[in-house]
Amino acid sequence: MRRFSQRNPLVTLSDINITPLLDLAFVLLIIFVIATPLIEHGINVDLPDGGTPDDPVERSDVRMVEVDPAGAFVLDGRPMDLNAIESALVSNYATNAKMVVYVRADGNSPYKQVAALLNRCEQNGISRISLRTDPE
Repeated sequence: MRRFSQRNPLVTLSDINITPLLDLAFVLLIIFVIATPLIEHGINVDLPDGGTPDDPVERSDVRMVEVDPAGAFVLDGRPMDLNAIESALVSNYATNAKMVVYVRADGNSPYKQVAALLNRCEQNGISRISLRTDPE
């Protein structure tokens, strides 16, 4: 249906009715306002209070255990078997309670070797362990 100007009947008025567009925008706004808190809300947890931050790790406190792709262990540059590594870590931990064990395992090494090392550390009370990775 064409509308014409009142002064000149041959000139067409060109205007757009934006009322339906505004109605749609307001409906979408209301939907997003209602849905956003539901999407962002997870489960309610009461997190425990944090303690003091960890002391900085000194280089002398770090013991590096490496696992190569074949599953062989190396402690601080010396090849050893798992029992020797366990006894060395236990004796170091007895003299230095701040000891941290860095575990560097090849991405293709058998996981059972890393799990065995972590299990031995846990059995002996060595809890400061860091699994080393390459940053992305």
